[in-house]
Amino acid sequence: MNTAEAKVPAPAEIATRLGIAEGELCVRTAYEFLADGRPVQLSTSWEPYDLTSGTLVVLPEGGPHAGAGVVNRMAEIGITVSHAVEQPEPRQATAEESSLLGIQKGALVTHIRRTYYSDQGRPVETADIVVPAALCEIVYEIPIPR
Repeated sequence: MNTAEAKVPAPAEIATRLGIAEGELCVRTAYEFLADGRPVQLSTSWEPYDLTSGTLVVLPEGGPHAGAGVVNRMAEIGITVSHAVEQPEPRQATAEESSLLGIQKGALVTHIRRTYYSDQGRPVETADIVVPAALCEIVYEIPIPR
């Protein structure tokens, strides 16, 4: 299940992460990822509306570039995504997350705040990702430049 809404005012925390003013318009997309027909991950992404408005990539899951991902969609409008920052933290699931994920209220989840940045340093997308701790292990591989 993916749902996108254009022209959603940015809440304070999202605005801070995107480097925009609170209330500026964004495109918000909610995702539910399944494995074997079961929800295993939730993600809500936010992109500044002024970045993609009037382009074919305004909706992440709509148009000719639907599902192409942030890096490829931004490349279509001349923006090079250079890196992402992820901030994982354990916490208890909210009632809504518990319901959507089919887990007990208050079960442990890993909440990941991920932000993609352009090579100019501008945040182009930020997301809140929620993964039940009991369903998976989160592992990072970090390349070491030579």
